[in-house]
Amino acid sequence: MLLRRMRDLREDGDLTQTQVGAAINVPQRTYSYYETGRRGVPPEVLIALAEFYGTSVDYLLNLTDEKTPYPRK
Repeated sequence: MLLRRMRDLREDGDLTQTQVGAAINVPQRTYSYYETGRRGVPPEVLIALAEFYGTSVDYLLNLTDEKTPYPRK
């Protein structure tokens, strides 16, 4: 589900893998590997994606359907 949410968020924003990769500081090929499941997504990349999309890591991991991130303390 993580892979699906990553792709859906990217496509919903009309973004390319190159654009998202540049925004989170990973090469397009690496991002493609994450999105296709050829590589696991490291925690720091999950955090960067959540911040980039304005959502929570829980949403990316399909632990919630709520896109809005939790309030920070």
